[in-house]
Amino acid sequence: MGVTTGRLLLGATPLGQPSDASKRLVDALASADIVAAEDTRRARTLAQSLGVTIGGRVVSLFDQNEATRVPGLIDEIKAGATVLVVSDAGMPLINDPGYRMVTAAVEAGLAVTCLPGPSAVTTALAVSGLPSDRFCFEGFAPRKQSARRAWLAGLATEQRTTVFFESPRRLAETLRDAVDELGGQRRVVVCRELTKTHEEVLRGSLAELADWADDKVLGEITVVLDGARPVADVATLVAAVTALVEDGMRVKDACAQVIDAHPGAPSRRELYDAVLRSREP
Repeated sequence: MGVTTGRLLLGATPLGQPSDASKRLVDALASADIVAAEDTRRARTLAQSLGVTIGGRVVSLFDQNEATRVPGLIDEIKAGATVLVVSDAGMPLINDPGYRMVTAAVEAGLAVTCLPGPSAVTTALAVSGLPSDRFCFEGFAPRKQSARRAWLAGLATEQRTTVFFESPRRLAETLRDAVDELGGQRRVVVCRELTKTHEEVLRGSLAELADWADDKVLGEITVVLDGARPVADVATLVAAVTALVEDGMRVKDACAQVIDAHPGAPSRRELYDAVLRSREP
């Protein structure tokens, strides 16, 4: 295949405020040969709100037609076209269409560029107040209760902050199931209508927000769940302290060193007392 000037653009679209759109997205809407949109009507509405006229052809690209639509779009790029992929809101591929398009473009050796911008995942994480140095995204919570409970049980020992989407109709059920599987004290943040006029961010324990969600909840929901706190095995820590003491270290210093090396360890006083008890006949 010869060199082509065609390329695939992935454009992040506003979650609610049109003014969050980047200038690069505005320019791409005007200049792309093809705009592949999850919802063509919403793409046109967004362009109108941004004061830009879509210059190319607008086609649909959603979950049900992506597999059949991709080959033709790839051929267009090979022929030199610029194809812009946009979802209804946020970043394409992040629980939205676009993955098949990107993998096909990569396999064909075509240029793929991202026009970064809004994402409900990172927006919710940023405002949550929960640890953001390590996190995972789980898409939508499973719809059926049995699958949802099994999924939640799998998060019982997940130490990273978890972000997921949920339907407002199922939010209360999901939080109640989370209380049963993870305990009512696990911290959680529910973000509703992010960046929109009625944005609401609620922080508390699973038990508290499960009670809140019993009232009718409306809007787009993103949930941020605190990671599990590691719990160190005291007997293992005592053995580590004993080994250091046998090498000549003071008990107090050995306790401090072991605690620093083990997340979830008890306080120095608790470990010190446990070491003394282990010496009792």
